[in-house]
Amino acid sequence: MIDLALILENAKPIVRETGVWIQSMVNNIGESDIQYKGTNDLVSFVDQTAEARLKEGLSAIFPEAGFVAEESASDYSEVGDGYYWVIDPLDGTTNFLHRLPIYAVSVGLIYQKQPILGLIYEPNRDELFYAAKGHGAYLNEHVIQVSQQAFMSKSLLATGFPYYDFSYQDQYLALLKELMRTSHGLRRMGAAAIDLAYTACGRFEGFFEANLKPWDVAAGKIIIEEAGGRVTNFSGGDAVIFEGEIIGAGPIFDEFLGTLQAKWFVD
Repeated sequence: MIDLALILENAKPIVRETGVWIQSMVNNIGESDIQYKGTNDLVSFVDQTAEARLKEGLSAIFPEAGFVAEESASDYSEVGDGYYWVIDPLDGTTNFLHRLPIYAVSVGLIYQKQPILGLIYEPNRDELFYAAKGHGAYLNEHVIQVSQQAFMSKSLLATGFPYYDFSYQDQYLALLKELMRTSHGLRRMGAAAIDLAYTACGRFEGFFEANLKPWDVAAGKIIIEEAGGRVTNFSGGDAVIFEGEIIGAGPIFDEFLGTLQAKWFVD
């Protein structure tokens, strides 16, 4: 058996130091440094260097684990049931490149395709969210839990907008219209890792998004679960990391999921 608590303790400074380095580069990026992986899918040398730093550090503390990383793992279909670090070196790249201070380093560890450890570091606020299976969820050494709000009508929700795949735009807009009417409002931060971390600590009551990648959600899923929340795909199943869709919340979960399903799964 691996010592999850020890791995987590060793991973914390690696993730934090990478985020501090990213923050030091925010004013050193020019338009010539930006590349396009696809429509509205931006990357820079900061993402690539941060990923390399994370891989080097994480390999040293747990060499048995493989990697699923955004800048070097476009095809993750061969991922097996072993241990894998799932890395987004800079979630919120577009925000970062526009100097909008909402971005994070996201690192998850999965086993049998389920997350067992996660860290999300937001350098602008120096906030490190982390959790390991069975050990609770924390923000900078303080225990966190999901919001205990039981009514969606009193809840603040988060989501992400489609930015390159618009095939589900109609049901998405119908769902937004319903949620605008039945909640305290919706926020679109531009970084799924931050949305998930903020849901885990109760700043948001719930979060949903479609068309995501494993590195967007692996860390956040376990942090929400260890903070007392529930996380599923849109059908209510446990398969989230490789499904491309996620919904997470505290006590409002059933009402939230029911509202989503009524608008999402239409003929």
